Amino acid sequence: MLNTKIIGNKIAEARKKVNISQSQLAQSLFISPQAVGKWERGESMPDIITLNRLAELLGVDLNYFSDSFPSAAAENVPADPIVRNQAELSPGKEEKLAWDMSRGNWLDADFSGLKNLNEKFSSSNMQRCLFTGSDLSGLLLSGNNVDRCDFSGSNISNSHIKRSHLANNVFRDCSLNAAEFSGSYVYACDFTAADFTGMTLKSGGFEKNTLTNTVLNRTSFIESHLVDLVFEGTVENCYFENCSFKRVTFRNAKLVNTFFKNKSLKQIRFVDCQADRMTYEFLKNGKADLSGLSLITE
Repeated sequence: MLNTKIIGNKIAEARKKVNISQSQLAQSLFISPQAVGKWERGESMPDIITLNRLAELLGVDLNYFSDSFPSAAAENVPADPIVRNQAELSPGKEEKLAWDMSRGNWLDADFSGLKNLNEKFSSSNMQRCLFTGSDLSGLLLSGNNVDRCDFSGSNISNSHIKRSHLANNVFRDCSLNAAEFSGSYVYACDFTAADFTGMTLKSGGFEKNTLTNTVLNRTSFIESHLVDLVFEGTVENCYFENCSFKRVTFRNAKLVNTFFKNKSLKQIRFVDCQADRMTYEFLKNGKADLSGLSLITE
């Protein structure tokens, strides 16, 4: 049985336990902070899909929201945030330990130089942490809040970041080759000199991020909100499909074999840019303002 007052109290309790604000939770769910406030006051209730998402973000089981479940978020969070997951051992096999830091609340921690993290940070709140020079390839972040962390010089290739909120983080000189961001909101992050080769961003938000000297090659933006961005340098074999653009500028950029599939590209501005014929026609078909854009001549 579900009761709006009980659910509201439990959402507030679990949110405070992982030390995130109503605004941060709202951004991760792509809703307004007012909606979260109404839930916590018992004035409305999230649907079952949103409840599943809340359970991931807050590090609780879905049953936590039912009337009969004990009202203590801590019961679903290990007393020690570093959890040792130990599988049953077959006779004669040596015991192996797998350290899992998921569902943790990490503040000002230094994880620089770590390797082979894989799925071990999912559903965590991470603020002001250091991951500089780390091998994070193949990392899975699901339902994370990552704020003001430094990943400079790290390898994040082939990683999957889904349904997460990343704000004010530093990704300078990072490799994001073949990384995938899905259902995530990336805000005010510094991607200076990062390598986006083969990276995919879909069904999320990408806003106010720094892209100076960023490598854009076979990079895909699909059904995403692109806001307050400046693309520079060579943009080659990239893909923009069904994205919404707001105050997006291409400056001193060379666009080659880049696909734009949108009903309207009027919010894109070009400053001293060049494009090959195919890219130029894609932009023209989307009614983009082509002033500031010239054709590349052989």
